[in-house]
Parts: sequence; structure tokens; C-alpha cells
Amino acid sequence: MSGDGSLGERKQSNQAPITANGNGVVVPGSFVPYATTNNRLSVNPSKDHKPESYEDLQLEFSPLLFSSLEQYLPQPLLNGSRDSKLQYMRDILLRYSPEGERVRVQRHKEYRQKIISSYQPLYRELYTMQAANFFVPSFLKAITENTEESLRSIMSEPSQGVYTFEMLQPHFCELLFSEVEHFERWVHATKFRIMRPNTMNKYGAVLDDFGLETMLDKLMDDFIRPMSRVFFSDVGGFTLDSHHGFVVEYGMDRDVELGFHVDDSEVTLNVCLGKQFSGGELFFRGVRCDKHVNSETRPEESFDYSHVPGHAVLHRGRHRHGARATTSGHRINLLLWCRSSAFRELKKYQKDCFNWCGECQRQKNERQRQSITATKLEILKRSGKSTT
Repeated sequence: MSGDGSLGERKQSNQAPITANGNGVVVPGSFVPYATTNNRLSVNPSKDHKPESYEDLQLEFSPLLFSSLEQYLPQPLLNGSRDSKLQYMRDILLRYSPEGERVRVQRHKEYRQKIISSYQPLYRELYTMQAANFFVPSFLKAITENTEESLRSIMSEPSQGVYTFEMLQPHFCELLFSEVEHFERWVHATKFRIMRPNTMNKYGAVLDDFGLETMLDKLMDDFIRPMSRVFFSDVGGFTLDSHHGFVVEYGMDRDVELGFHVDDSEVTLNVCLGKQFSGGELFFRGVRCDKHVNSETRPEESFDYSHVPGHAVLHRGRHRHGARATTSGHRINLLLWCRSSAFRELKKYQKDCFNWCGECQRQKNERQRQSITATKLEILKRSGKSTT
């Protein structure tokens, strides 16, 4: 990965944006020697560095975002004051996130607060992480041991980069299913206009919008990130710092299928909650970077997966996939798009191929093959001349 470049180079990216002083308020005009328009992050994180906490500050961005980015600060700044580190990172983020995007984020916060202030949850036990009541024992044991061996012991990898495992207890699936239905009845009764999970799904709900954000943050931090650190370190799996959590619904009177796409995430968790249904298989077609997202699929990259209630699929967000038609019944899935701001920042600096993109690797291997062939021919040619 190349370390040169600046934040201004982001303009060519097709990737959607990720969606202080003593009294805890950032002062826009405060001067810090490190805060210049040329601020850059280091390519490699200082893994032994323990980041500061920014939870006590009122910031335009998530405190977790600053803690995550801190490991990528230039070495001379790591031992500086918290204010100097904060200002340096904020300078980068303000250029990374245009004013229009920050206004959109603020409006979404206000929209979310309107819902949370009016909506009365059906099952309040869902809104805080209760691991023993949510997860099956095998999953909980593997996460608690937190070793690559323990994680691999509960997982299958039926296709490269696609991991499946049993995760959620049936009772939790039923409660979450019922909570979503309760929320939808509230939406209908109040005629509240809600935002759907994404531009592809007309049905479903954003769980973060009606109070489940804290629980899902815990899900990502304590359960998904340990797995991603092992299996998806090449796409920032160890620096996941934000998420988009939602449910999607499929059936004859809802969304029927989902077209071929990639997710706006580094790592995606997809768990079937139930109920009775037929069809709806996921189909995977290889991991691709922005440049090669529409390139051909090689036979070994094609894989279809049939959903099982309570079972999860974990894959890179850039793994191309879609959902076949749900031909009967009603299927609802929980999805967690996990994102790494550090990975997205560093990806802009990379000028050569991505080691996680199947087409980048194919082209790299082809160049190497051609180079070896050319070298062999040159050797044979010189050898022939020396014998004449």
C-alpha cells in the first residue's frame, strides 16, 4: 500500500461516504501546530498504542471514530496532548466529510430522536446486550475464548471468504421479529414517515433509528470485531468503528428478491430470523474493488447459500451478492454493515492492486505469468545464440 496522496484524492472514489477545550466543546478556530491542510495518517497502525477516550467531548463525529483513527497518527504525535491529536484528526475528518454530509447526519440525528421520544418498545430486554439470552452457547464460548482456533471450530467456509455459523437463539429471533412488527404497527398508526434500510429495499426498518443502536454497537465491538480481526484483517476488520443495523423483509407482499450488488461496509453480518419461507437463497459472485465491480465471475467464485433461522453469514462488504426470489412465506433477516473509517481513509492512498479483490489478483498473476514466460524466452534466445 502506497503512503502518498491526500484526502483530496477521494473525489474519484465510487464508495459512498461513511455515513476541545476544557469544557468538552471543540473550538473551530483553536490552533494546534500539527493541524495543517496536509495532515495525513500513517499507512500502518501503532498496534501497541493505547488510544485516548473521547467519550466526554461533544463532537461532530463519533468518539469511537477518533479512538480508532488515533493508532494511525504520525509517530511524533502519538505522545502529544489529547487536544493536539483531536485537532489533527478533526482537520482530516472535516475534509473527508463535506459540510452537506455533516448537515445530513445532524438531520438524521434529529429524525431518530423524534422516533425514540415517541415509540414505546415492546421488549425492552432487547435494547441492552444480554449475551447469554441472545446467543447459542457454542457461539458464546468461541467468542469468550477469543482464539482463531475457537472461532474456526464453530464456522464453516463453504466458499472462500464466506463464513457460516449458528449464532442466535430461537427465542431472541422471535422477540426481535415481534419488536419489528410492533414498530411497523406504530409507524402505520402514527403515519410516521420512516427511512428504509437502503435504496434497494422497500420493506424493513433501520434498528438504530428506534433505539437499538447501543445494543448493536456492543454486538459489533464485542462479537463481530473479534471475528473480523481474524478473518478480514485485509479490509480493516480489526478497526471496525461504526455500523448500520437493519432488518429486511421478503415475501410475496413485500420485497421478493434483491439484485446483484455490493454493500456499503467492510464486513457484513447477515442472520436469518425466520419465519417459514421457501426460496430466498443468497448467491455470491466474488470479491471486487470499485474498478472491477462489474468484471466477470470465475466458476470457483459462484456460491449459493440457503438461509437457516438463527444461522449467520459473515462476509466482506465488497463480496458481490444478491438474493433470489422468496417464493412463499415470510422471511426476515438482521443485517449489520460494519465499517472502518481508518480502512476507508487508507484505501484512498493505495495506487496498486488490492490483495482482497479477485480480479486485481487475477490480473497480477497474469502479469507475473507473462513476465516469467518472457524471461524464459529471453534465456532460451540467449542460450541459442551462445551455442552457434
